[in-house]
Amino acid sequence: MIRLANTEPKFAPGELVRHLRYGYRGVVVAADRRCEASNEWYSRNRTQPDQQQPWYHVLVDESAGVTYVAESNLEADSVGAEITHPLLDDFFEGYSGDGYLRNDRPWHGW
Repeated sequence: MIRLANTEPKFAPGELVRHLRYGYRGVVVAADRRCEASNEWYSRNRTQPDQQQPWYHVLVDESAGVTYVAESNLEADSVGAEITHPLLDDFFEGYSGDGYLRNDRPWHGW
């Protein structure tokens, strides 16, 4: 389901998600109500999902990668296990059993 711009994001910082197409797991660090990436970046995106929906900055499990993903490409993670990422301690205070506790450090994007 495509959501209109300026709607509340479905996923909050700290929630675990899974990418529907690529299958990777991750944790949401921050959310934008619509795609805030440059037109140049968006034109290089292989799938080019609707820009007028929430987009998420996600730390990818078992990597150092950070992705910017449209809401339509994500679902809640059903595994519920902790993830491994070198930036976890920069943005989260710990794991609560079903997600991460976001600290006050702002996300400035990449």
